[in-house]
Amino acid sequence: MGRLFPIIYEDDQLLVINKPAGLVCHPTKGDDFSSLVGRVRLYLGRSGHLVNRLDRETSGLVLVAKTTETARQLGKAWEARTVQKSYLAIVHGHMQAPAGCIAAPLGKDAQAQTAIKDCVREDGWPAVTRYRLSKSFRRREGDFSLVEVAPETGRKHQIRIHLAHIGHPIVGDKLYGGDEQIYLDFVRGQLTAEQRKRLILDQHALHAVGLVLPPWDRPRAFVAEPEPAFQEFCELPAHVIPELKSLLSTR
Repeated sequence: MGRLFPIIYEDDQLLVINKPAGLVCHPTKGDDFSSLVGRVRLYLGRSGHLVNRLDRETSGLVLVAKTTETARQLGKAWEARTVQKSYLAIVHGHMQAPAGCIAAPLGKDAQAQTAIKDCVREDGWPAVTRYRLSKSFRRREGDFSLVEVAPETGRKHQIRIHLAHIGHPIVGDKLYGGDEQIYLDFVRGQLTAEQRKRLILDQHALHAVGLVLPPWDRPRAFVAEPEPAFQEFCELPAHVIPELKSLLSTR
C-alpha cells in the first residue's frame, strides 16, 4: 500500500497524524488513497473519527479517535475551545511587530466570485488570532516572514484571512493571496506559468505544528515537523521545533 501518512502517536484509542499538504480530509472522488479518511480506513481496517480537519493544502496535526467515546470527549474539548493549537506560516513581507493579536470578525465574502471565500466584516462571527514573529528573511522572490500563530477561535480559513487582512498573506495562498482569479484558474486546471511563479510554492505555507489537549490520561501535547519544502523555503531555524516541544509539554 505504500506509506499512507506520517504517524506522530498511536495507542488503542487515539491516532495522531501529520497530514501531508495537498491531501483532502474528507472524500470527494477517487479511491480511498485520495483522502485522509480513506487512508485511515486502509490503515485501521475500519473507519476512524476525525476529531479535527485541515484544509487540503494545510499540512500538520490531525487527531483520529478510534472509539466513539474518545471522539465524544475530544469533540467536546474542541467545542469548549480547551485545545491549544499552534501553527507555522510563511507570509509575504517583513512583519514589523514582534507579536500581535488580530481580532476581526469573519463572514461570507458577498463580493467574491467563489462561494467558499470568507472575509473580515463587521457583522461576522468573532475571530481572534495571536501571532509571534519567528524570523524575517529575504530570497530572490522577495521579503518574507516566518510566523508562529495561535488561533483562539476556529473559524473557516481564519488564519489565512487574518494574516492577509494585516497585509501579510500566506505564501502560495490561491484564495486569499490578493488575486482571486488564481484560485478560479487553479480549480479549472488552467494555472499559467506566470501564476505559478507568483504563487512561488505549490501548496500554501501553513502548517499545524502543535496541539495541547486538556487534562488527559495519555500523552496530551503533540508536535509535527513541517514538510521539507516548507523547511527549506524559510531555512527553518533548528531551535524552533525543540523549543515548541519543550513549551507545549509544560502546558
